[in-house]
Amino acid sequence: MLTIKFSRKGRKKQPFYRIIVLEKAKDPRGNFLEDLGFRNPLSKETVLKKERIKYWLSQGAQPTGSVRNLLISEGIMEGEKVKVTKVNQKKFQKKQEEAKASKDQEEKKESLKKEEGQEEKEEKVESSEEKTEEKVEEKKA
Repeated sequence: MLTIKFSRKGRKKQPFYRIIVLEKAKDPRGNFLEDLGFRNPLSKETVLKKERIKYWLSQGAQPTGSVRNLLISEGIMEGEKVKVTKVNQKKFQKKQEEAKASKDQEEKKESLKKEEGQEEKEEKVESSEEKTEEKVEEKKA
C-alpha cells in the first residue's frame, strides 16, 4: 500500500519536511518513489506539486494524518481535518480521576459550609425565640 508521508530533513532544531510517496512499510529516510514537495515549519513555506499529489491520490495512495491536514488546508483535498495527536490513555484516565476527586472534595466542602450555615441560622433563630420569650415574660412580670 502506498502512503504520502513527511520525511524530516535539516539540521538539529532547524527541521524541514519533504512530502514523499513510498510503500507504507518502508522507512521515510530511505528510498522513496517520488518527491511531492516540502514544508518548512519555521518560515511557514510550503511548496507542493499539486498535479502529482492528485495523481498519487487517484492511484490509491493514502496520506498520513498530518499530510492529510496539510492537503486540506492547501485546498488539494476536500474533507475535514483529522485529529493527529494521540492521548496517552493512562495519563488521561489519571487526570480524569484527579479532577473527579477534587470536584468531590469541593462538593463536600460546600455541603459542610451549607450545614454550618444552617446550624448558625438555627442557633440564631433559637436565640431570637428565647429573647422574645424572655421579653414576653418580663412584660408579664
